[in-house]
Amino acid sequence: MTHKILVVEDNEEISNIVSQYLKKEGHEVHIAPNGFEALEIFSKKVFHLVLLDIMMPGISGYEVLKELRTTSDVPVIMLTAKEQEVDRLKGFDYGADDYVVKPFSPRELVKRVSAIFKRVYKDKEEEILSLDCLHLHLNSMKFYKNQEEIELTSTEFLILKVFLNNQGIVLTRERLIQLAFGYDYEGLDRSVDTYIKRIRAKIEDDTKNPKYLKTRYGMGYIFGSDIK
Repeated sequence: MTHKILVVEDNEEISNIVSQYLKKEGHEVHIAPNGFEALEIFSKKVFHLVLLDIMMPGISGYEVLKELRTTSDVPVIMLTAKEQEVDRLKGFDYGADDYVVKPFSPRELVKRVSAIFKRVYKDKEEEILSLDCLHLHLNSMKFYKNQEEIELTSTEFLILKVFLNNQGIVLTRERLIQLAFGYDYEGLDRSVDTYIKRIRAKIEDDTKNPKYLKTRYGMGYIFGSDIK
């Protein structure tokens, strides 16, 4: 299975080498030269793994990781020249899954990436959640409508997954947030409305008269209640 990997590294030579080795393994690689671009790219695409440098201009890898963890549990491997235990522990405290100290062997890094994929995603058949012409592929993190692939952001993927797992059930904003992001989510309840609007634009033929994702005023949202 092809995995999507985001490499966040301000050293172009390192990012190119890492990208070449990962592509040889069949992975799809995207590169961000700094933390700001990384967050921008991550907000628009779904990734299976992030390789994250710590020392970068603008915002540090720690800050990027902290922001990622507000909405995603995507595996993260930290890349850093820091060797002290306190720095490694800081990364783990923020939710890092592994830690590689520079200079590192690209082959070793590929092995660590493969180990995480085997542990987190496992080599199993594609699990698909479906409703009518909508199909969400959980392992490859792809979404199809009428057999046409439609790009989702990480947040949209998580929310749509919750709806497909709870078809015909009214979900309040609070419950939707809990199921999609966990109880520690710090975003505003009303931000869900923005995500719902974006998801409707991707799954509905007529957003003013939605077929799949409907609002129950004063209650919340319901998905697929009238679809057989």
